Amino acid sequence: MWFLLTFVENFISVKKTLDYFLSSVYLVYFGLLLVVFHVLQVIAFNVFGRKAQQKMVFALNFMITYGWYLTGTTVKFRQMFDLPTNRPIIFIANHQSTFDIPAIYWFLRRYNPIFVSKIELAKGIPSISYNLHKSNAALIDRKDGKQAVSEILKLSKFIQDNNFSAVIFPEGTRSRSGIMKPFAPGGIAALAKKAPNALIVPIAIQGNNLFDPNKGLFPLVSFSTLSWTVLEPIEPKGKNGEEIASLAQEAIRAVLES
Repeated sequence: MWFLLTFVENFISVKKTLDYFLSSVYLVYFGLLLVVFHVLQVIAFNVFGRKAQQKMVFALNFMITYGWYLTGTTVKFRQMFDLPTNRPIIFIANHQSTFDIPAIYWFLRRYNPIFVSKIELAKGIPSISYNLHKSNAALIDRKDGKQAVSEILKLSKFIQDNNFSAVIFPEGTRSRSGIMKPFAPGGIAALAKKAPNALIVPIAIQGNNLFDPNKGLFPLVSFSTLSWTVLEPIEPKGKNGEEIASLAQEAIRAVLES
């Protein structure tokens, strides 16, 4: 028993040291990506236009996503159903970490995802803040309901006019426990209002809360498994925001609890 306890204690100590080391390597890599791609985005947008800048964003998120392998982490993406590109899509996902977003950008890039984001992210963050302003993201002030709805309605009209997609995390804040918080229907209803033919598609995100369990990004937990599962679409016709939110949450919950 003494030997077993000693072994476990030593293993935990080594694993913690490894977490700190690999997290340091990754976060240096991550920081450099944000700075380099900020410059590339500015050049692309001002010289070649929005589509070129968007390609830089997709490349950035590819590099962020597959950079997680530097920590020994595995990335899994499953799209279980074919999705149309000739109508807008509203992706509804549970929210576990800052790192929920890059894989959605990369793996769902053909649907031109645009995010509903808190307004605080629109200032002072290389690459991220710049892209939020250039992508027509809905930058919401969570303390100002009227402003938030107005921003989401603008995004709703934009995806309707361009057959793009919107991504919303209706929990509002990240759930580090992995247990979903109730989905707020207001943002979903606002997104659907001016995009009446948008398809609703749930995304189940797993493992990010374990990979990034702290309030900051350090240390990350090495050798984690992260997954994104795109679930069966929901036709919104005849359904209100509460019904859509409930259906999406239950679909995601079934995956998280399986």
